Amino acid sequence: MDNIDPEVAAFVRFCVHRRGNCWPDLYDEMCRVASNKLYKGLGYTELRRLGVSLSLDNLDKTARTIDMAVETSLPQA
Repeated sequence: MDNIDPEVAAFVRFCVHRRGNCWPDLYDEMCRVASNKLYKGLGYTELRRLGVSLSLDNLDKTARTIDMAVETSLPQA
């Protein structure tokens, strides 16, 4: 996984802004936001189509996606 969909990255940053980046609080917030479609109407199905699943079976991939989204938002030195 070399790149991340910009919409997924924005979703993750939205959740980080609301709750911080400490696990499992961030995961809980991502699930809360998705279940209520609080970010641009994106729910579980829409996020899955964009390449991120919040299923417990995919936590490793979700964690990598979060890391990539946070890294892309950091200023480059």
